[in-house]
Amino acid sequence: MRSFILFITLSLPGLLSAQEAPYDVFPDAEPPYFRVRYEASTKPGELIFPVKYTVWIPPGVKTLRGVVVHQHGCGVGSCKSGLTGAFDLHWQALAARHGCALMAPSYEQAKDGDCQMWCDPRNGSDAAFRRSLVDLGKLSGHPELATVPWALWGHSGGGHWAGGMVMLHPDRVAGAWLRSGVPLLMPNPKRPSIKPHIFSSAVLRVPMMCNLGTKEGYSVKTGRFAGVWPANEIFIDTLRSQDAHVGLAVDPLTAHECGNQRYFAIPWLDVCLRKRLPKEAGGELRIIEGNQKGFVYKQDKRWLWLPDESLLEAWSCYTEDTQVHDKTPPPAPTNLVLKGNQLTWKATADLESGLAHFIIERDGKAIATVPGKPTNKFGRPVFQGLQYSDTPAQPLVQMRFTDPMPEAGRKHQYRVIAVNTVGLKSK
Repeated sequence: MRSFILFITLSLPGLLSAQEAPYDVFPDAEPPYFRVRYEASTKPGELIFPVKYTVWIPPGVKTLRGVVVHQHGCGVGSCKSGLTGAFDLHWQALAARHGCALMAPSYEQAKDGDCQMWCDPRNGSDAAFRRSLVDLGKLSGHPELATVPWALWGHSGGGHWAGGMVMLHPDRVAGAWLRSGVPLLMPNPKRPSIKPHIFSSAVLRVPMMCNLGTKEGYSVKTGRFAGVWPANEIFIDTLRSQDAHVGLAVDPLTAHECGNQRYFAIPWLDVCLRKRLPKEAGGELRIIEGNQKGFVYKQDKRWLWLPDESLLEAWSCYTEDTQVHDKTPPPAPTNLVLKGNQLTWKATADLESGLAHFIIERDGKAIATVPGKPTNKFGRPVFQGLQYSDTPAQPLVQMRFTDPMPEAGRKHQYRVIAVNTVGLKSK
């Protein structure tokens, strides 16, 4: 099958070799996936790294209402992990609920490359991102992709990027989740090369959640990432002093790894999209009404702002032990097909708790799980596995099972049951 990849040169060809390791291994982009790749540029102010942008379009959607952007962090490992971000079933469930695309960039940063040259959007990644929306809109048959609102998620340098995009384009952002990284709002003497952002009053009405691990300078004051909390504290206090829609959720278990944050981040962005996406195509983002200071929990009046009171319980559970509650089972698998002794099926993830694994039944008895041992060294075990920057592991796990011991001459009945990460089973 033909892979839908558009290669676009932003500068003179041959300056950098295309598709160099480790960025040369990635899933095919066949509909509903589409991909563009831009070469590096040597022009001042333009992006100095090659970059791939992969987008997933929810099947059956006629007109997109927005795009959810999942942005990896700094370093070769994190940049490589962005290659699978658009294939994440859990994040697809969020996008599909609101008629949005899911986009994942992958900047091909060199081992000794300066991350600021992409995670500060003013260094060319803002322009490249917006250009990709135009090109991907043409490829996918959804030209509206170029103009719809954005819901942004970013980890580490990706948080810096997402927050920077809020500063540059507040009228385009429905909400931004900043995991372990924020843009600078005032000069940092230790990093004089990083330019602080100047923000307008429109930024104050954009919902933002600052999320970091407690071991990133919050309760543990030493270590490689001890500077994350001081940067967040300045960011939050500066914006909250002007009643900005910004909150804080400290992960009580982690350092810089993402942990279980998606079980709060996805419901939080779900509310932002529900409350802020325009009612009519092409309209402006709606402003969240009510108490502009947000909802206050316990004694934490400086840093807690939530877009809806319904998120209070999730915030409380997450900040206590990351075990956000869920009472809804996952959707049941569909399109079960048996060829010989091999089963295949399709499934969508539970919005609240994702997918942990599938139970395979034969003639009413459970005979296996897929995968046999779901993994995730950073949090709850999940069907697709997770990398450091919260993206599925390669190679992507398939919804497939081969029965090793069918009885000859007997017609078996099979059933596939989805199980989410809190153990609830599909009906």
